[in-house]
Amino acid sequence: MNPTDTGVRAGQRDSSQASPPYVPGMDAAGVIDEIGPDVSGWEVGDEVMAMALPLSTHGGAYVQELVAPVGSFTRIPRGTSIEEASTIPMNGLTALQILSRAALAPAQTLAVTGAAGLLGNYVVQLARAAGITVIADAAPKDEPLVRSLGPDHVVPRGASFARDVRDLVPDGVDALADASVQQDEVVDAVSDGGAFFSVRGWKGNGARGIRFDTIMVFEDYRSFDKLEQLRHAVDSGTLTPRVAEVLPAARAAEAHERLEAGGTRGRFVLTWE
Repeated sequence: MNPTDTGVRAGQRDSSQASPPYVPGMDAAGVIDEIGPDVSGWEVGDEVMAMALPLSTHGGAYVQELVAPVGSFTRIPRGTSIEEASTIPMNGLTALQILSRAALAPAQTLAVTGAAGLLGNYVVQLARAAGITVIADAAPKDEPLVRSLGPDHVVPRGASFARDVRDLVPDGVDALADASVQQDEVVDAVSDGGAFFSVRGWKGNGARGIRFDTIMVFEDYRSFDKLEQLRHAVDSGTLTPRVAEVLPAARAAEAHERLEAGGTRGRFVLTWE
């Protein structure tokens, strides 16, 4: 596969077991330019989006040509550009993993921190499509964006989050997706025996019988059915890909510096000509 575009993400994983050169990047989109001998159902020229694993044999997505095993990719959604499609796999699979493990019934409550970020966007949109009651946070400048995602309630982002959630749900929410990595600061929003989902490996503080669950998206490598679910969610308008800016691959360092500075809405996308 020729991954014309790849999404830029923040965060880090232990790369101590990797052999140089280390190639980052967990999602990509591009055009199939070669097919293995035992592969059927795909053709050269198909536009696809893919999940990549930096520490796997095939390596990460910051490459001009990516070897993508069957199951790790699917066709891009209708009417979606390759640039937009490159923002879907990693954050989309993470959102699906959170919702699958939360196993909330319609009308149960989910709080989402970092709702203005792309992972938060996807969690809010997919949860609302499932009939879950969603409480999302937003800074004043991000409130129009977050409200456009369709949450039931929006509370201010920051130190008052748990208190504001409890004002809406006095017993606490059934689950919390901590996309902005606030950890201890927001645990009080969760009900006794509820669930807290961390995307950076936080094991929790053992409070009030809460189930602390760490989300590891690499567990969904080769999850074709879930990638298809994301494709259909975009097709139907349930999920909205969002590109912050498209940059040439040579400016990858700049993209990461700007991402780490905060305030990015959507994903930076790197392109290879």
